[in-house]
Amino acid sequence: MKKRVFSGIQPSGHIHIGNYIGAVRNWLVNLEDRDNIFCVVDQHAITVPYDPEALHSGTREAVALYIACGLDPQKCRLFVQSHIPEHTELAWLLTCITPMGWLERMTQFKDRVGARRERVGTGLFVYPTLMAADILLYQAHEVPVGDDQKQHVELTRDIAERFNRQFGEVFTVPEPVIPQVGARIMGLDDPTAKMSKSTEGQYHSVGLLDDPDKVRKTIMRAVTDSQQGIVFDPQRPGLFNLLTIYQALTGQENAEIETHFAGKGYGDLKKELVEVVIAEIEPIQARYRELTADPAYIDEVLAESVEKLRPIVDATMDGVRRAMGHR
Repeated sequence: MKKRVFSGIQPSGHIHIGNYIGAVRNWLVNLEDRDNIFCVVDQHAITVPYDPEALHSGTREAVALYIACGLDPQKCRLFVQSHIPEHTELAWLLTCITPMGWLERMTQFKDRVGARRERVGTGLFVYPTLMAADILLYQAHEVPVGDDQKQHVELTRDIAERFNRQFGEVFTVPEPVIPQVGARIMGLDDPTAKMSKSTEGQYHSVGLLDDPDKVRKTIMRAVTDSQQGIVFDPQRPGLFNLLTIYQALTGQENAEIETHFAGKGYGDLKKELVEVVIAEIEPIQARYRELTADPAYIDEVLAESVEKLRPIVDATMDGVRRAMGHR
């Protein structure tokens, strides 16, 4: 049997090149030899203030972009989280067995909340148990994530093991899978912070739907430094980030890239990166326009995926309910 993979992405904001390199392209690598389940996690998006109409349109945009990027619905299941209500049922059941101390140690919560702890919604605090439910509901073996999400998958493992000890063997314990190249793409305007869909800076990221002029302006304005030489040096975060993007999209090795740019300046690197990025996203944009011209097709894909997933969901939840005494 193929190993089952689960991964998801929030529909808030526009999907950018960091999402594409860090997540989507890595999903495509294993499309043939894994049992792949991909989810637009719209219920995670409501843990912070949001606009309902933007959430709806962003969800459909994400689905269309996933398909445009190459996630063939005939080779994977692609669905929207809220279309399967068992996600939230299982999240509540897992929340009830998850110690608060485990959640309080989650660094993403502490980083995002800061001094606003008394004002944020409870959903943001228990976000990791919903993520655990997303993964465990499908008995996933592998979860491809960026390194900033590894802690969440490790928590999912802890929750699964705690449940299995307390109620019997119900859940598969998943493994995090982190890509070696492009696992963490940083902001072009601030290479010390991860590229984020929620960051509003005009030149922070390159969106998959950005036109060539916007791509060019964003990359040419990317922060670098005043040093000489184009080399892979993590101590030079702006340059390192640009080289990471270049490497991820070209597939070239470090030495090959450094040799190619020997004696050249940042302007040369940025100009070449512009062309590489545009060449990568142009076919995606063309396919996206085709898909969004037929909304009924998106509806059909989502409905069929839910139908195909229903046996897995029902089997898992039957085991959970029986184990916990809900018979």
